[in-house]
Amino acid sequence: MPTIKTAVATFVTTAALTSTIGLSGAAVAQEHTIGVSIPAATHGWTGGVNYHAEEAKNRLEALYPDIEITISTASTPGEQANDLEDLVSLRNIDALVVLPFESGPLTDPVRRVKESGVFVTVVDRGLNQEGIEDLYVAGNNHELGRVSGEYIRERLDGEGDIVVLRGIPTLIDDQRVEGFQEAIEGSDVNILDMQHANWNRDDGFEVMQDYLSRFDNIDAVWAQDDDIALGVIEAVRQADREDELFIVGGAGMKDIIKRVMEGDELVPVDVLYPPAMIATAMDLTVQHFVSNGPVVGEYILGSPLITEENAEQYYFPDSPF
Repeated sequence: MPTIKTAVATFVTTAALTSTIGLSGAAVAQEHTIGVSIPAATHGWTGGVNYHAEEAKNRLEALYPDIEITISTASTPGEQANDLEDLVSLRNIDALVVLPFESGPLTDPVRRVKESGVFVTVVDRGLNQEGIEDLYVAGNNHELGRVSGEYIRERLDGEGDIVVLRGIPTLIDDQRVEGFQEAIEGSDVNILDMQHANWNRDDGFEVMQDYLSRFDNIDAVWAQDDDIALGVIEAVRQADREDELFIVGGAGMKDIIKRVMEGDELVPVDVLYPPAMIATAMDLTVQHFVSNGPVVGEYILGSPLITEENAEQYYFPDSPF
């Protein structure tokens, strides 16, 4: 199976795709229905996913009148599995773009959709069985950790004491931590402690409070996710220790990006893991029907370092995330 990869995370626009492939809305020969199944906006990042999915739907349907996109959101794996059945039986979809609520419970439901003859694009959370999907679109978790670690190492000139706040105990979390540890390996950057904060603001606050009470000197904080970073920021400010450290988060939350844009010394950078990857997946799935070339394999977005100089291009003020 051919592989499509990109080294730079970009929010793929239809204009860019069509100019590259040389297509227009007139090239669509027949009507196609695309179902998009995503988790409900129960946390910051998935709120961003919902926003970018709706934006992509409006844009793509306007550009391609013969493409219809229907979006369903689910609050549990069981609800999402039911949504998939409805998309096939009631909406008669030609393609499915799915960001699984959880990988395990959604593997068989997605496989059944594929067996019905539907083109399947899986986003972010891979399935437990390889080879089901036609296209896989995701961020690069190992790179997110590596880029974060490289920045901290360089900023500290290769030495200093840091603390780490991990996400939920998952493969994604392990990949990020592995990349981070590889980046600081061989330096004198010392990890004082590393605890799970579950990609949650309140947990980030509590874990950071604990770190601040136990460690008199902390030079930097890696808060693996921007929701965690908000909790860390509040804990640091309450302890009046803003002047002694800096925080590196991850994902691209608009509140964090705005701080970076404004030159906030406490949050000088962020590392991208974009919820807009759902739009990339929808763009590419549409191209399966309007392009004369194959759209299969893997599309892995990069995790660029977001700085004061480039932050504006990653800032979406109307997004909830």
